[in-house]
Amino acid sequence: MRAILAGIEYSGKSTLIQLLDQYYRHHKCPTHTDDHFSIPDASLSPASQALMVGFPDDVKERSQRMQIHYHVEVIKNYAHTLIGGWHLEEAVYSAVYGSDPENTYYKNYGYRFQRLYESQVLEAHLPDIVLVHLTASDEAIRQRMQASPHPYQIIKEKDIARLKQLFAEEIDKSLFTHKGFKIELDTTGKTPQQSLDELLLLSEPRITAGELAMRAMLVPAGEYEVKYEGGVRHTVPKS
Repeated sequence: MRAILAGIEYSGKSTLIQLLDQYYRHHKCPTHTDDHFSIPDASLSPASQALMVGFPDDVKERSQRMQIHYHVEVIKNYAHTLIGGWHLEEAVYSAVYGSDPENTYYKNYGYRFQRLYESQVLEAHLPDIVLVHLTASDEAIRQRMQASPHPYQIIKEKDIARLKQLFAEEIDKSLFTHKGFKIELDTTGKTPQQSLDELLLLSEPRITAGELAMRAMLVPAGEYEVKYEGGVRHTVPKS
């Protein structure tokens, strides 16, 4: 499954990407995980993140443009790609916070590219694209903000309802949505595992027969190794 997960900060995007990554790797399926499209890039060192926050807007925008475009090829070339936010969160956060001097985002960005990225992916005729719109109640977002604040939080509490609406509108514009590739997942009141189970179920119509067979394969809960005996594949728990 090539999954693009998007939604307001604290909706559970990063948590689900981590769980999906663990799920695939436990089934011996390699993944390509990219959850670093927010500003500053979460994959950078703490020192580099601190520097990125202070970059001029044109430098931030150019860096993001190159990174977003690069991941068109990533989605096309890796079977289990897990992308967080991608171009969709840029459209929302730049529109709301681009002129806010207290925020890390930039204004006057290239919105005309938003559908172009999607069309380039769609031209590859991939069978298993899934656009996951993650959401949660306003109160759940507030509680998560207070319980575990992000080091470089983007959103402001007063903007929660507006941001959720803008994400819904932007995702509705997506070519992936128009092609029927979108699923909606509300994480309110659910454990991370419950949300993962729901995501796996909702995504079944969009996965390949090969992935469906992989999901149906029983594997040990802990570490294990794969062995073949007489041409038969076995998963053997490690002692």
